[in-house]
Amino acid sequence: MGGGGANPLAAAQEMLAKAQQELAATEIEGTAGGGAVKIRMSGEQKILGISIEPDVVDPGDVEMLQDLIMAAIADASERADELQAKSFGAITGGLNLPGLGLG
Repeated sequence: MGGGGANPLAAAQEMLAKAQQELAATEIEGTAGGGAVKIRMSGEQKILGISIEPDVVDPGDVEMLQDLIMAAIADASERADELQAKSFGAITGGLNLPGLGLG
């Protein structure tokens, strides 16, 4: 298979690698409780940090704090999913390719 054109598969792989690097460098914030709990997450959905306002820490109601943390993680994760879909969508043509974390 000769030809002077660039390999389209190699170009797509390069674009995917660049998009993955950009996602890794992107920070997303998820919140709950009106911003009382904040989760910082990378575009790859790795938790980078947690911020909790002192007034939501009630030793008598630990369950509420747990719920707020879970809600903030879910919010950040949803935002990361949207960012991934946007970043990879143009490259994959909307296909959900295994191993890209788009599902």
